[in-house]
Amino acid sequence: MRTSGKLPTREQKALRRLLPRLEARFAAESDPVEWEQFTRRVHEHFPRLFGRLFDLYSDHYDFFYHLEGALSAAAEMWMARPAELKALDALRETDPHWYQSQRMVGAMCYVDLFSEAAPGCGIDGVREKIPYLTELGITYLHLMPIFKTPEGDNDGGYAVSSYRETNPDLGTMDQLRELATELRHHGISLVLDFIFNHTSDEHEWARRALAGEEEYQDFYRMFPDRAMPDAFERQMGEVFPDEHPGAFTYRSRINKWVWTTFYNYQWDLNYENPEVFVQMLREMLFLANQGVEILRLDAVAFIWKQLGTDCQNLPQAHWIIQAFNAAIQIAAPGMVFKSEAIVHPDEVRKYIRPDECQLSYNPQLMALLWNALATREVRLLRHAMLRRFSIPKDCAWLNYVRCHDDIGWAISDEDIEAVGFDRRDHRRFLTNFYTGNFEGSFSRGLPFQIDPRTGDGRVSGTTASLAGLEEALEKDDPELVSLAVGRILLIHGVIMTIGGIPLIYLGDEIATLNDRSFATNPIKAGDSRWVHRSKFDWERAKLRRDASDPVGRVYQGLLRLIQLRCQNIAFRGGDTEFIDTGNDHVFGYFRDFEDHGVMVLANFTESPQTLEGRRLRLLGLRRTVVDQVAGKTITAAQEMVMEPYQFVVLARDI
Repeated sequence: MRTSGKLPTREQKALRRLLPRLEARFAAESDPVEWEQFTRRVHEHFPRLFGRLFDLYSDHYDFFYHLEGALSAAAEMWMARPAELKALDALRETDPHWYQSQRMVGAMCYVDLFSEAAPGCGIDGVREKIPYLTELGITYLHLMPIFKTPEGDNDGGYAVSSYRETNPDLGTMDQLRELATELRHHGISLVLDFIFNHTSDEHEWARRALAGEEEYQDFYRMFPDRAMPDAFERQMGEVFPDEHPGAFTYRSRINKWVWTTFYNYQWDLNYENPEVFVQMLREMLFLANQGVEILRLDAVAFIWKQLGTDCQNLPQAHWIIQAFNAAIQIAAPGMVFKSEAIVHPDEVRKYIRPDECQLSYNPQLMALLWNALATREVRLLRHAMLRRFSIPKDCAWLNYVRCHDDIGWAISDEDIEAVGFDRRDHRRFLTNFYTGNFEGSFSRGLPFQIDPRTGDGRVSGTTASLAGLEEALEKDDPELVSLAVGRILLIHGVIMTIGGIPLIYLGDEIATLNDRSFATNPIKAGDSRWVHRSKFDWERAKLRRDASDPVGRVYQGLLRLIQLRCQNIAFRGGDTEFIDTGNDHVFGYFRDFEDHGVMVLANFTESPQTLEGRRLRLLGLRRTVVDQVAGKTITAAQEMVMEPYQFVVLARDI
């Protein structure tokens, strides 16, 4: 599919047919210069939009009707786009890779947990905390799902009842728009989730489907008996077997089986119906017009289904996102996509391209960092990064050590076995280690969804508790406290410098510990992830300037790392080259941008580690150099000794 140069005949004919219809509807109501800019983007991006929609829907007799619907949606939402956001579009078009700046530092939180405001005012409460965010250096704020959801079961906000209404317990859409504006005025980009694989069964479309309206039943995947569900499930795995077996739920009101991949109250949308694409595009553009700059696309691997496959990561899933991407570039080029795909690392990377998702979570790195802390060696980390870290140069990873979810061991079997571990035994070891069930473990994590047959599972817990601070404080041991603080800063140092946007789960910067009170709440007791989803402790945050307290040591250490990142252009875009330091306990890599270069070294053990000076000099390190983290001069004439959990950034010749 060509995306530049002379338009292919079919695309040229389609645009000649559709553009006059758009002009007749919209041109008279717009400024001529603005309309010219809009049509310029149509000419530039329509070939991609047409090509992917043709691939998906050309066998539909009303293909052109839906094609026109998609283009009309783009025009209508562009017409409604506020002037300040059109100015942002113009700015982003002059700097299309703005998200690769070394000044990008991310944070994520739940509105009601981070805010101190009363119920119903949580969004305004976040506005009140903007000074805290700017103090920390945040330029990217991801608010966890804030849309209207059912009472009770709602998958933590991921069962959406309306994309145009916020949860009334948090505030209103008007308040969200005002928050987005104020964040933007402080240099902070608002990030929201777009849950586009499914809606809740209380969404208007689902209610109308339950009322028997066939048009809306076709928005979902419904079957009159078990024949097709059984045929699909022969090749499919279960996502949440503890929640419900298989991927279908029977609704007696309509006598049909509904596709429900995750939970029985979340109905999977039917993207084989082109009208679903058009309507979801409208919802997406509505959010863009509220001031959302980055849209996290949830569960991208599941959006297309095909009999005889496992219904994950199919080519059509990529085509859907690429078509959305093209439409966004026409109507709201100030916004970019971020993919969320908890699948094999090789599949994760396939969603990352300039014409699909410019950004992507990096769950593999998260798992590998915790692996390196547990094993005290970096062979697996180095091996996996060499093979799987590289992505297109115009894209960026979102690197994190914790998030709202559990830690799953998203490391490829091939990489585990390549360094001599048994994949099953090693994953069980990691789960046991981080739940405190392994001799010598420093961690206080909780198990999440352990498979009793295999022992496979995942882990919940705050960064501080997983890294040993909870244990150290229980034992009142200053040495253990220092080691725990060192671990926390070490892994954050890696995500700040390795390439991409670092992402902090708010609360980790003040060394929040596990909150086990969730176990007394009947609604939360069965989900250990609530152990790290506690209310942000603003009293604890007052200790952040006390360098004698672990809270202050973590906070001040993170501030130094953030300042280092923002002030060193070597961390903008550019390349990451992983190196063999000659010591399997020390992770190393180069970061280069233009004529700026650094060497980053990280000791993943509680013991001093020695690096050969000659080897370092061969890699471009001077005999005497200043550690940009600690501000100390390092001499590596014969050898360089790294202290326990030391993280250093050294200037190098390139």
